[in-house]
Amino acid sequence: ISVSVFPPSNACIGRYILNMQITSCGHTYQRCLGDFYVLFNPWCADDPVYMDNQAHREEYVLNEHGILYEGVHKHITSRPWHFGQFEDGILDICLKILDMGASYHHGSDRDHCWRNDPVHVSMVVNHMLSSHTTNSIMKIPENNDYLKGTKPFCWNGSVPILQQWYNGRCRPVRYGYCGSLASVMCTVMRCLGIPSRVVTNFCFPCSIENPLGINEIFDCTGKNLCGKDKLWRYHCWNESWMARRDLNQCCGDWQCLDPTPLETGRGSACSGPTWVRSIREGELDLDYDGHHMFSRVNSNYVGWLSQNNGKKTKFFCDTWPCGQHLITKSVGSEQFEDITGAYKYELGSVKNKEAYYRAYRRIHPGYCNASNCHIERELSSLKNPFLSDSGINMRLKMANCPMYGEDVQLHWLLENLRNENKTLKFNLCAQIITYSGCPMDQFWKDSVNVTLGPREVKKIPVCISYSQYGPYLCDHNIMKVVAVSDPECGEVLMVSRDIVINRPPVIVKLLSQPRLKVPCTAEISFCNPLQEDMKNCVMTLEGCGLFKEPMTIDLGTLASNQQARTIVEFTPYRLGSHRLLANFGCHKF
Repeated sequence: ISVSVFPPSNACIGRYILNMQITSCGHTYQRCLGDFYVLFNPWCADDPVYMDNQAHREEYVLNEHGILYEGVHKHITSRPWHFGQFEDGILDICLKILDMGASYHHGSDRDHCWRNDPVHVSMVVNHMLSSHTTNSIMKIPENNDYLKGTKPFCWNGSVPILQQWYNGRCRPVRYGYCGSLASVMCTVMRCLGIPSRVVTNFCFPCSIENPLGINEIFDCTGKNLCGKDKLWRYHCWNESWMARRDLNQCCGDWQCLDPTPLETGRGSACSGPTWVRSIREGELDLDYDGHHMFSRVNSNYVGWLSQNNGKKTKFFCDTWPCGQHLITKSVGSEQFEDITGAYKYELGSVKNKEAYYRAYRRIHPGYCNASNCHIERELSSLKNPFLSDSGINMRLKMANCPMYGEDVQLHWLLENLRNENKTLKFNLCAQIITYSGCPMDQFWKDSVNVTLGPREVKKIPVCISYSQYGPYLCDHNIMKVVAVSDPECGEVLMVSRDIVINRPPVIVKLLSQPRLKVPCTAEISFCNPLQEDMKNCVMTLEGCGLFKEPMTIDLGTLASNQQARTIVEFTPYRLGSHRLLANFGCHKF
Protein backbone atom coordinates (compact mmCIF):
# COMPACT_ATOMS: atom_id res chain seq x y z
CA ILE A 1 0.00 0.00 0.00
CA SER A 2 1.33 3.44 -0.92
CA VAL A 3 0.20 6.21 1.44
CA SER A 4 0.56 9.89 0.50
CA VAL A 5 0.03 12.62 3.07
CA PHE A 6 -0.83 16.19 2.01
CA PRO A 7 -0.95 18.40 5.13
CA PRO A 8 -2.71 21.76 4.66
CA SER A 9 -0.68 24.97 4.65
CA ASN A 10 -2.08 25.89 8.08
CA ALA A 11 -1.08 22.60 9.71
CA CYS A 12 0.80 22.82 12.98
CA ILE A 13 4.49 21.98 12.63
CA GLY A 14 5.90 19.10 14.61
CA ARG A 15 6.29 15.33 14.74
CA TYR A 16 3.24 13.22 13.86
CA ILE A 17 2.58 9.51 14.29
CA LEU A 18 0.71 7.76 11.45
CA ASN A 19 -1.52 4.88 12.60
CA MET A 20 -3.60 2.57 10.45
CA GLN A 21 -6.84 1.14 11.80
CA ILE A 22 -7.76 -2.24 10.34
CA THR A 23 -11.14 -3.90 10.68
CA SER A 24 -11.39 -7.54 9.66
CA CYS A 25 -13.92 -10.22 10.53
CA GLY A 26 -15.48 -8.03 13.18
CA HIS A 27 -12.12 -7.30 14.87
CA THR A 28 -10.50 -3.85 14.89
CA TYR A 29 -6.86 -3.23 15.64
CA GLN A 30 -4.29 -0.52 14.97
CA ARG A 31 -0.85 -0.65 13.46
CA CYS A 32 1.71 2.13 13.66
CA LEU A 33 3.08 2.86 10.18
CA GLY A 34 5.72 5.26 11.45
CA ASP A 35 6.16 8.95 12.17
CA PHE A 36 6.73 12.00 10.01
CA TYR A 37 7.49 15.69 10.46
CA VAL A 38 5.52 18.69 9.23
CA LEU A 39 7.50 21.93 8.76
CA PHE A 40 6.85 25.37 7.32
CA ASN A 41 7.26 25.27 3.54
CA PRO A 42 8.79 28.31 1.77
CA TRP A 43 8.17 26.54 -1.59
CA CYS A 44 4.38 26.54 -1.04
CA ALA A 45 2.58 29.71 -2.19
CA ASP A 46 -0.12 29.29 0.49
CA ASP A 47 2.38 29.06 3.34
CA PRO A 48 3.00 32.24 5.41
CA VAL A 49 6.77 31.77 4.93
CA TYR A 50 6.55 31.46 1.13
CA MET A 51 9.57 32.91 -0.68
CA ASP A 52 9.27 33.08 -4.46
CA ASN A 53 12.99 33.39 -5.31
CA GLN A 54 14.77 30.04 -5.66
CA ALA A 55 18.26 31.52 -5.11
CA HIS A 56 17.02 33.12 -1.89
CA ARG A 57 15.47 29.84 -0.73
CA GLU A 58 18.77 28.06 -1.32
CA GLU A 59 20.64 30.70 0.68
CA TYR A 60 18.22 31.34 3.55
CA VAL A 61 16.81 27.83 4.03
CA LEU A 62 19.15 25.22 2.54
CA ASN A 63 22.61 26.73 3.06
CA GLU A 64 24.36 25.31 6.12
CA HIS A 65 27.38 27.60 5.81
CA GLY A 66 27.25 31.18 7.04
CA ILE A 67 29.54 34.11 7.81
CA LEU A 68 29.53 36.31 10.91
CA TYR A 69 30.66 39.91 10.46
CA GLU A 70 32.38 41.61 13.38
CA GLY A 71 34.94 44.36 14.08
CA VAL A 72 34.16 48.06 13.66
CA HIS A 73 32.48 49.97 10.84
CA LYS A 74 35.83 51.09 9.37
CA HIS A 75 37.42 47.65 9.68
CA ILE A 76 34.97 44.79 9.19
CA THR A 77 36.22 41.29 9.95
CA SER A 78 34.50 38.00 9.19
CA ARG A 79 34.58 34.40 10.30
CA PRO A 80 32.75 31.31 9.03
CA TRP A 81 29.90 29.67 10.93
CA HIS A 82 28.33 26.23 10.48
CA PHE A 83 24.55 26.40 10.94
CA GLY A 84 24.12 22.62 10.54
CA GLN A 85 20.33 22.62 10.34
CA PHE A 86 20.36 19.24 8.53
CA GLU A 87 22.70 17.43 10.93
CA ASP A 88 21.35 14.29 12.63
CA GLY A 89 19.15 15.01 15.63
CA ILE A 90 18.95 18.80 15.14
CA LEU A 91 15.28 18.75 14.08
CA ASP A 92 14.29 16.86 17.24
CA ILE A 93 16.25 19.38 19.32
CA CYS A 94 14.46 22.28 17.60
CA LEU A 95 11.07 20.73 18.38
CA LYS A 96 12.21 20.23 21.97
CA ILE A 97 12.89 23.97 22.11
CA LEU A 98 9.27 24.62 21.13
CA ASP A 99 8.10 22.18 23.80
CA MET A 100 10.18 23.87 26.51
CA GLY A 101 9.13 27.36 25.48
CA ALA A 102 5.47 26.64 24.83
CA SER A 103 4.30 28.35 28.02
CA TYR A 104 5.98 31.64 27.08
CA HIS A 105 2.91 32.95 25.22
CA HIS A 106 0.45 30.25 26.13
CA GLY A 107 -0.31 28.97 29.61
CA SER A 108 -1.18 25.56 28.19
CA ASP A 109 0.12 23.80 25.11
CA ARG A 110 -2.52 21.09 24.95
CA ASP A 111 -3.87 21.97 21.51
CA HIS A 112 -0.57 23.12 19.92
CA CYS A 113 -2.71 25.55 17.90
CA TRP A 114 -0.06 28.30 17.89
CA ARG A 115 2.47 26.09 16.08
CA ASN A 116 1.05 26.90 12.66
CA ASP A 117 1.88 30.59 13.09
CA PRO A 118 5.52 31.57 12.34
CA VAL A 119 5.06 34.76 14.38
CA HIS A 120 4.38 32.86 17.61
CA VAL A 121 6.96 30.20 16.79
CA SER A 122 9.61 32.89 16.29
CA MET A 123 8.62 34.52 19.59
CA VAL A 124 9.09 31.25 21.45
CA VAL A 125 12.46 30.53 19.82
CA ASN A 126 13.57 34.13 20.47
CA HIS A 127 12.62 33.85 24.13
CA MET A 128 14.30 30.46 24.56
CA LEU A 129 17.69 31.56 23.22
CA SER A 130 18.93 33.61 26.17
CA SER A 131 16.11 34.53 28.51
CA HIS A 132 16.63 34.38 32.24
CA THR A 133 14.78 31.06 32.54
CA THR A 134 16.48 27.90 33.73
CA ASN A 135 15.93 26.19 30.35
CA SER A 136 17.25 28.90 28.01
CA ILE A 137 19.70 27.64 25.40
CA MET A 138 22.65 29.92 26.08
CA LYS A 139 23.94 32.17 28.82
CA ILE A 140 25.83 35.44 28.35
CA PRO A 141 28.73 35.96 30.79
CA GLU A 142 28.33 38.64 33.42
CA ASN A 143 31.09 41.26 33.61
CA ASN A 144 33.04 39.42 30.88
CA ASP A 145 33.75 36.58 33.33
CA TYR A 146 33.60 33.21 31.57
CA LEU A 147 36.03 31.09 33.60
CA LYS A 148 33.28 28.55 34.33
CA GLY A 149 32.44 27.88 30.70
CA THR A 150 33.56 28.09 27.08
CA LYS A 151 34.88 31.39 25.79
CA PRO A 152 32.08 33.03 23.76
CA PHE A 153 34.24 33.48 20.64
CA CYS A 154 35.49 29.86 20.56
CA TRP A 155 32.34 28.40 18.97
CA ASN A 156 32.49 27.57 15.26
CA GLY A 157 28.90 26.46 14.74
CA SER A 158 25.44 25.93 16.17
CA VAL A 159 25.40 22.12 16.32
CA PRO A 160 27.68 21.64 19.40
CA ILE A 161 25.73 24.34 21.25
CA LEU A 162 22.34 22.75 20.59
CA GLN A 163 23.65 19.25 21.34
CA GLN A 164 25.20 20.39 24.63
CA TRP A 165 21.93 22.05 25.66
CA TYR A 166 19.87 18.96 24.77
CA ASN A 167 22.23 16.42 26.33
CA GLY A 168 22.67 18.60 29.42
CA ARG A 169 18.99 18.28 30.40
CA CYS A 170 18.13 21.58 28.72
CA ARG A 171 20.33 23.73 30.94
CA PRO A 172 21.92 26.88 29.49
CA VAL A 173 25.22 26.48 27.65
CA ARG A 174 27.99 28.68 29.02
CA TYR A 175 28.86 31.04 27.27
CA GLY A 176 27.72 32.93 24.20
CA TYR A 177 27.54 36.42 22.75
CA CYS A 178 25.20 38.19 20.32
CA GLY A 179 26.78 36.52 17.24
CA SER A 180 26.38 32.97 18.53
CA LEU A 181 22.84 33.66 19.78
CA ALA A 182 21.71 35.05 16.43
CA SER A 183 23.41 32.18 14.57
CA VAL A 184 21.82 29.48 16.73
CA MET A 185 18.44 31.13 16.20
CA CYS A 186 19.10 31.15 12.45
CA THR A 187 19.81 27.40 12.63
CA VAL A 188 16.56 26.68 14.48
CA MET A 189 14.45 28.81 12.16
CA ARG A 190 15.94 27.32 8.98
CA CYS A 191 15.50 23.84 10.39
CA LEU A 192 11.79 24.56 10.97
CA GLY A 193 11.46 25.82 7.38
CA ILE A 194 11.48 29.59 8.04
CA PRO A 195 13.93 31.53 5.80
CA SER A 196 16.40 33.36 8.08
CA ARG A 197 19.70 35.24 8.06
CA VAL A 198 22.10 36.89 10.52
CA VAL A 199 22.47 40.68 10.39
CA THR A 200 25.28 42.79 11.90
CA ASN A 201 24.70 46.42 12.91
CA PHE A 202 27.78 48.57 13.52
CA CYS A 203 27.68 51.42 16.11
CA PHE A 204 24.83 49.91 18.11
CA PRO A 205 23.53 52.05 21.00
CA CYS A 206 22.30 50.59 24.27
CA SER A 207 20.76 53.32 26.40
CA ILE A 208 18.62 52.83 29.48
CA GLU A 209 17.34 56.38 30.05
CA ASN A 210 17.03 58.03 26.62
CA PRO A 211 15.84 55.70 23.82
CA LEU A 212 17.08 58.05 21.08
CA GLY A 213 20.31 59.25 22.70
CA ILE A 214 23.59 57.62 23.68
CA ASN A 215 26.09 59.39 25.94
CA GLU A 216 29.79 58.56 26.30
CA ILE A 217 31.81 60.31 29.00
CA PHE A 218 35.59 60.87 28.96
CA ASP A 219 38.01 62.40 31.42
CA CYS A 220 40.67 64.99 30.54
CA THR A 221 43.19 62.26 29.58
CA GLY A 222 40.75 60.82 27.00
CA LYS A 223 39.84 57.79 29.10
CA ASN A 224 36.35 56.43 28.41
CA LEU A 225 34.52 56.31 31.73
CA CYS A 226 32.07 53.52 32.41
CA GLY A 227 28.58 55.02 32.37
CA LYS A 228 25.04 53.70 32.08
CA ASP A 229 25.03 53.95 28.27
CA LYS A 230 27.04 51.61 26.06
CA LEU A 231 27.94 52.03 22.40
CA TRP A 232 28.41 48.50 21.09
CA ARG A 233 30.98 48.33 18.30
CA TYR A 234 28.74 45.78 16.59
CA HIS A 235 25.65 43.76 17.40
CA CYS A 236 24.16 40.73 15.64
CA TRP A 237 20.51 39.77 15.37
CA ASN A 238 18.32 37.57 13.21
CA GLU A 239 15.93 38.31 10.36
CA SER A 240 13.21 35.84 9.38
CA TRP A 241 10.91 35.88 6.35
CA MET A 242 7.16 35.55 6.90
CA ALA A 243 3.80 37.13 6.08
CA ARG A 244 2.39 38.80 9.16
CA ARG A 245 -1.31 37.91 9.31
CA ASP A 246 -1.56 40.01 12.49
CA LEU A 247 -0.54 43.04 10.37
CA ASN A 248 -2.76 42.02 7.45
CA GLN A 249 0.26 41.27 5.24
CA CYS A 250 -0.56 39.12 2.24
CA CYS A 251 3.10 38.62 1.20
CA GLY A 252 6.19 37.69 3.12
CA ASP A 253 8.80 40.23 4.26
CA TRP A 254 11.77 40.37 6.62
CA GLN A 255 11.02 40.50 10.33
CA CYS A 256 13.68 41.50 12.87
CA LEU A 257 14.29 39.21 15.88
CA ASP A 258 16.93 39.97 18.49
CA PRO A 259 17.56 37.05 20.89
CA THR A 260 20.13 38.97 22.97
CA PRO A 261 18.47 40.32 26.12
CA LEU A 262 19.36 44.02 26.34
CA GLU A 263 18.79 46.45 29.17
CA THR A 264 15.89 48.85 28.71
CA GLY A 265 14.14 51.23 31.07
CA ARG A 266 11.89 48.30 32.06
CA GLY A 267 14.58 45.66 32.53
CA SER A 268 16.23 43.31 30.05
CA ALA A 269 14.28 41.76 27.22
CA CYS A 270 14.58 40.17 23.79
CA SER A 271 12.95 41.95 20.85
CA GLY A 272 10.73 41.02 17.96
CA PRO A 273 9.40 40.05 15.62
CA THR A 274 9.46 43.59 14.23
CA TRP A 275 8.64 44.31 10.61
CA VAL A 276 11.81 45.82 9.11
CA ARG A 277 9.81 48.18 6.91
CA SER A 278 7.96 49.60 9.93
CA ILE A 279 11.36 50.52 11.42
CA ARG A 280 12.29 52.44 8.28
CA GLU A 281 8.95 54.27 8.19
CA GLY A 282 8.94 55.06 11.92
CA GLU A 283 5.57 53.30 12.33
CA LEU A 284 6.26 52.10 15.84
CA ASP A 285 2.66 51.36 16.84
CA LEU A 286 2.39 48.56 14.30
CA ASP A 287 4.62 46.03 15.90
CA TYR A 288 6.27 44.30 18.84
CA ASP A 289 9.18 46.31 20.29
CA GLY A 290 9.17 48.72 17.36
CA HIS A 291 10.49 51.60 19.46
CA HIS A 292 13.43 49.49 20.69
CA MET A 293 14.46 48.46 17.19
CA PHE A 294 14.03 51.99 15.80
CA SER A 295 16.24 53.52 18.50
CA ARG A 296 18.95 50.92 17.84
CA VAL A 297 19.49 52.22 14.31
CA ASN A 298 18.61 55.90 14.82
CA SER A 299 20.04 57.08 18.15
CA ASN A 300 22.13 60.25 18.37
CA TYR A 301 25.62 60.02 19.86
CA VAL A 302 26.83 62.68 22.32
CA GLY A 303 30.38 62.82 23.71
CA TRP A 304 31.07 64.59 27.02
CA LEU A 305 34.17 65.71 28.91
CA SER A 306 33.91 65.18 32.67
CA GLN A 307 36.12 67.64 34.53
CA ASN A 308 37.48 67.38 38.06
CA ASN A 309 34.93 69.83 39.40
CA GLY A 310 32.09 67.59 38.23
CA LYS A 311 31.21 69.81 35.29
CA LYS A 312 30.41 68.15 31.98
CA THR A 313 31.20 69.80 28.64
CA LYS A 314 30.27 68.72 25.14
CA PHE A 315 33.14 68.02 22.81
CA PHE A 316 33.65 69.57 19.43
CA CYS A 317 33.80 66.32 17.48
CA ASP A 318 32.63 64.64 14.28
CA THR A 319 30.59 61.61 15.34
CA TRP A 320 29.60 58.56 13.33
CA PRO A 321 25.78 58.19 13.48
CA CYS A 322 24.47 55.03 15.14
CA GLY A 323 23.15 52.30 12.88
CA GLN A 324 24.64 53.64 9.65
CA HIS A 325 25.98 50.28 8.45
CA LEU A 326 23.94 47.07 8.55
CA ILE A 327 25.20 44.07 6.60
CA THR A 328 24.47 40.37 6.00
CA LYS A 329 25.92 37.62 3.85
CA SER A 330 25.12 38.00 0.15
CA VAL A 331 23.05 35.40 -1.67
CA GLY A 332 25.34 32.78 -3.23
CA SER A 333 28.49 34.73 -2.32
CA GLU A 334 31.08 35.01 0.43
CA GLN A 335 30.84 38.83 0.31
CA PHE A 336 28.56 40.94 2.47
CA GLU A 337 25.49 42.84 1.35
CA ASP A 338 24.72 46.31 2.73
CA ILE A 339 21.06 46.35 3.83
CA THR A 340 21.12 49.68 5.68
CA GLY A 341 18.57 51.04 3.20
CA ALA A 342 16.01 48.46 4.37
CA TYR A 343 16.11 49.90 7.92
CA LYS A 344 16.35 53.61 7.22
CA TYR A 345 16.23 56.12 4.40
CA GLU A 346 19.36 57.98 3.36
CA LEU A 347 20.63 60.14 6.21
CA GLY A 348 19.39 63.72 5.86
CA SER A 349 16.78 62.94 3.21
CA VAL A 350 13.21 64.20 3.53
CA LYS A 351 11.83 60.68 4.05
CA ASN A 352 14.46 59.98 6.71
CA LYS A 353 13.46 63.10 8.64
CA GLU A 354 9.73 62.39 8.31
CA ALA A 355 10.19 58.86 9.66
CA TYR A 356 12.31 60.17 12.54
CA TYR A 357 9.77 62.83 13.52
CA ARG A 358 6.98 60.25 13.36
CA ALA A 359 8.90 57.89 15.66
CA TYR A 360 10.00 60.68 17.99
CA ARG A 361 6.38 61.63 18.71
CA ARG A 362 5.55 58.02 19.60
CA ILE A 363 8.61 57.49 21.80
CA HIS A 364 8.22 60.87 23.57
CA PRO A 365 4.47 61.38 24.19
CA GLY A 366 5.11 64.98 25.31
CA TYR A 367 5.94 65.83 21.70
CA CYS A 368 2.90 64.17 20.11
CA ASN A 369 1.56 67.55 18.95
CA ALA A 370 4.93 69.27 18.43
CA SER A 371 5.88 70.63 15.02
CA ASN A 372 8.81 69.26 13.03
CA CYS A 373 10.74 72.50 13.64
CA HIS A 374 10.26 72.14 17.40
CA ILE A 375 11.60 68.58 17.35
CA GLU A 376 14.52 69.59 15.12
CA ARG A 377 15.52 72.39 17.51
CA GLU A 378 15.39 69.94 20.42
CA LEU A 379 17.61 67.46 18.56
CA SER A 380 20.10 70.14 17.50
CA SER A 381 20.52 71.26 21.11
CA LEU A 382 21.51 67.73 22.13
CA LYS A 383 24.15 67.09 19.46
CA ASN A 384 27.87 67.75 19.63
CA PRO A 385 29.13 70.80 17.73
CA PHE A 386 31.25 69.90 14.70
CA LEU A 387 35.04 70.18 14.80
CA SER A 388 34.91 72.63 11.91
CA ASP A 389 32.91 75.02 14.11
CA SER A 390 36.04 75.42 16.24
CA GLY A 391 38.21 76.23 13.22
CA ILE A 392 40.09 72.89 13.41
CA ASN A 393 39.65 69.65 11.49
CA MET A 394 41.16 66.43 12.83
CA ARG A 395 41.12 62.74 12.07
CA LEU A 396 43.11 59.65 12.97
CA LYS A 397 44.06 57.58 9.93
CA MET A 398 45.50 54.05 10.04
CA ALA A 399 48.99 53.72 8.55
CA ASN A 400 48.95 49.91 8.80
CA CYS A 401 46.57 47.01 9.40
CA PRO A 402 48.08 45.59 12.60
CA MET A 403 48.12 41.90 13.43
CA TYR A 404 48.61 40.52 16.91
CA GLY A 405 52.27 41.15 17.77
CA GLU A 406 52.70 44.18 15.45
CA ASP A 407 52.89 47.84 16.43
CA VAL A 408 49.90 50.09 15.73
CA GLN A 409 50.81 52.93 13.36
CA LEU A 410 48.52 55.96 12.91
CA HIS A 411 48.67 59.35 11.22
CA TRP A 412 47.08 62.16 13.19
CA LEU A 413 45.93 64.74 10.65
CA LEU A 414 45.20 68.31 11.79
CA GLU A 415 44.07 71.26 9.68
CA ASN A 416 43.71 74.90 10.70
CA LEU A 417 40.66 76.31 8.91
CA ARG A 418 41.32 79.93 9.92
CA ASN A 419 43.78 82.69 9.01
CA GLU A 420 45.37 82.85 12.43
CA ASN A 421 47.79 80.75 14.44
CA LYS A 422 46.43 77.99 16.69
CA THR A 423 48.32 76.57 19.66
CA LEU A 424 46.74 73.66 21.49
CA LYS A 425 47.73 71.07 24.05
CA PHE A 426 46.36 67.57 23.52
CA ASN A 427 46.17 64.55 25.77
CA LEU A 428 46.26 61.21 23.94
CA CYS A 429 45.41 57.78 25.28
CA ALA A 430 44.65 54.22 24.21
CA GLN A 431 42.18 51.92 25.95
CA ILE A 432 40.85 48.41 25.47
CA ILE A 433 37.14 48.31 24.54
CA THR A 434 34.96 45.21 24.44
CA TYR A 435 32.68 44.64 21.45
CA SER A 436 29.76 45.57 23.73
CA GLY A 437 31.25 48.97 24.52
CA CYS A 438 32.60 48.28 28.02
CA PRO A 439 35.79 50.32 28.61
CA MET A 440 38.64 48.26 30.02
CA ASP A 441 42.26 49.15 30.85
CA GLN A 442 43.82 52.43 29.76
CA PHE A 443 47.34 51.26 28.89
CA TRP A 444 48.94 54.24 27.08
CA LYS A 445 48.98 58.02 27.61
CA ASP A 446 50.84 60.92 26.04
CA SER A 447 50.70 64.73 25.83
CA VAL A 448 51.48 66.81 22.73
CA ASN A 449 51.67 70.55 22.12
CA VAL A 450 50.55 71.43 18.59
CA THR A 451 51.05 74.76 16.83
CA LEU A 452 49.30 75.35 13.51
CA GLY A 453 49.93 78.30 11.26
CA PRO A 454 47.15 79.94 9.22
CA ARG A 455 45.52 77.29 6.98
CA GLU A 456 48.31 74.86 7.86
CA VAL A 457 47.86 71.07 7.55
CA LYS A 458 50.02 68.91 9.79
CA LYS A 459 50.52 65.14 9.98
CA ILE A 460 51.77 63.71 13.27
CA PRO A 461 52.78 60.03 13.47
CA VAL A 462 51.43 58.03 16.43
CA CYS A 463 52.88 54.63 17.34
CA ILE A 464 51.62 52.21 19.97
CA SER A 465 53.94 49.23 20.36
CA TYR A 466 52.84 45.65 20.94
CA SER A 467 54.71 45.67 24.26
CA GLN A 468 52.35 48.43 25.37
CA TYR A 469 49.01 46.91 24.31
CA GLY A 470 49.81 43.17 24.27
CA PRO A 471 49.45 42.47 28.01
CA TYR A 472 45.98 44.06 28.06
CA LEU A 473 44.28 42.92 24.84
CA CYS A 474 43.34 39.37 25.95
CA ASP A 475 40.16 38.14 24.21
CA HIS A 476 39.15 41.66 23.19
CA ASN A 477 40.78 42.64 19.91
CA ILE A 478 39.48 46.24 19.84
CA MET A 479 41.21 49.33 21.22
CA LYS A 480 40.17 52.98 21.21
CA VAL A 481 42.67 55.80 20.61
CA VAL A 482 41.51 59.27 21.72
CA ALA A 483 43.00 62.76 21.46
CA VAL A 484 41.42 65.46 23.68
CA SER A 485 42.45 69.11 23.88
CA ASP A 486 43.18 70.67 27.24
CA PRO A 487 40.06 72.52 28.52
CA GLU A 488 42.25 75.43 29.65
CA CYS A 489 43.01 76.20 25.98
CA GLY A 490 39.35 77.07 25.34
CA GLU A 491 37.05 74.91 23.26
CA VAL A 492 37.40 71.19 24.00
CA LEU A 493 38.18 69.19 20.84
CA MET A 494 38.09 65.41 20.53
CA VAL A 495 38.95 62.88 17.85
CA SER A 496 38.92 59.11 18.26
CA ARG A 497 39.49 55.91 16.34
CA ASP A 498 38.47 52.32 17.06
CA ILE A 499 41.20 49.89 15.98
CA VAL A 500 40.83 46.16 15.38
CA ILE A 501 43.88 43.97 16.01
CA ASN A 502 43.74 41.05 13.59
CA ARG A 503 44.45 37.61 14.97
CA PRO A 504 47.04 35.36 13.29
CA PRO A 505 45.50 33.13 10.62
CA VAL A 506 44.98 29.38 10.88
CA ILE A 507 45.87 27.67 7.58
CA VAL A 508 43.75 24.66 6.54
CA LYS A 509 44.93 22.54 3.62
CA LEU A 510 43.19 19.42 2.31
CA LEU A 511 45.73 16.74 1.35
CA SER A 512 43.21 14.65 -0.61
CA GLN A 513 39.84 15.14 -2.27
CA PRO A 514 36.96 14.29 0.11
CA ARG A 515 34.85 11.32 -0.95
CA LEU A 516 31.85 9.80 0.73
CA LYS A 517 32.90 7.16 3.31
CA VAL A 518 36.53 7.29 2.11
CA PRO A 519 39.25 8.34 4.61
CA CYS A 520 40.66 11.83 3.94
CA THR A 521 43.41 13.92 5.54
CA ALA A 522 43.95 17.64 6.11
CA GLU A 523 46.85 19.70 7.44
CA ILE A 524 46.15 22.52 9.90
CA SER A 525 49.02 24.90 10.63
CA PHE A 526 49.51 27.93 12.84
CA CYS A 527 52.58 30.11 13.43
CA ASN A 528 53.27 32.04 16.63
CA PRO A 529 54.07 35.60 15.44
CA LEU A 530 54.95 36.95 18.90
CA GLN A 531 58.36 37.50 20.41
CA GLU A 532 57.28 35.38 23.37
CA ASP A 533 55.87 31.94 24.08
CA MET A 534 52.18 31.17 23.61
CA LYS A 535 50.93 28.94 26.43
CA ASN A 536 47.93 26.61 26.71
CA CYS A 537 47.49 26.51 22.93
CA VAL A 538 44.38 24.65 21.78
CA MET A 539 43.01 24.03 18.29
CA THR A 540 39.25 23.40 17.96
CA LEU A 541 38.06 21.79 14.71
CA GLU A 542 34.58 21.34 13.34
CA GLY A 543 34.04 19.50 10.06
CA CYS A 544 30.74 20.14 8.34
CA GLY A 545 29.86 16.81 6.76
CA LEU A 546 33.34 15.50 7.56
CA PHE A 547 33.17 14.40 11.22
CA LYS A 548 30.22 14.55 13.58
CA GLU A 549 31.89 15.61 16.84
CA PRO A 550 34.13 18.69 17.23
CA MET A 551 37.80 17.85 17.74
CA THR A 552 40.03 19.55 20.31
CA ILE A 553 43.82 19.34 19.84
CA ASP A 554 46.12 20.37 22.69
CA LEU A 555 49.24 22.03 21.24
CA GLY A 556 50.84 22.91 24.59
CA THR A 557 53.32 25.80 24.37
CA LEU A 558 54.47 27.38 21.11
CA ALA A 559 57.80 29.22 21.14
CA SER A 560 58.28 32.51 19.29
CA ASN A 561 57.97 32.04 15.50
CA GLN A 562 57.34 28.32 16.00
CA GLN A 563 54.92 26.76 13.53
CA ALA A 564 52.55 24.03 14.68
CA ARG A 565 51.37 21.50 12.09
CA THR A 566 48.65 18.94 12.76
CA ILE A 567 47.44 16.18 10.43
CA VAL A 568 43.78 15.30 10.87
CA GLU A 569 42.17 12.19 9.38
CA PHE A 570 38.42 11.93 8.87
CA THR A 571 35.81 10.09 6.81
CA PRO A 572 33.07 12.20 5.14
CA TYR A 573 29.72 10.80 6.26
CA ARG A 574 27.34 12.55 3.86
CA LEU A 575 27.21 14.14 0.44
CA GLY A 576 27.06 17.88 -0.12
CA SER A 577 29.21 20.92 0.51
CA HIS A 578 31.96 20.37 3.07
CA ARG A 579 33.77 22.89 5.22
CA LEU A 580 36.50 22.42 7.81
CA LEU A 581 36.50 25.15 10.48
CA ALA A 582 39.50 25.72 12.75
CA ASN A 583 39.69 27.98 15.81
CA PHE A 584 42.92 28.70 17.71
CA GLY A 585 43.07 29.77 21.33
CA CYS A 586 45.82 30.36 23.91
CA HIS A 587 46.47 32.26 27.14
CA LYS A 588 46.68 35.47 25.07
CA PHE A 589 43.31 35.19 23.27
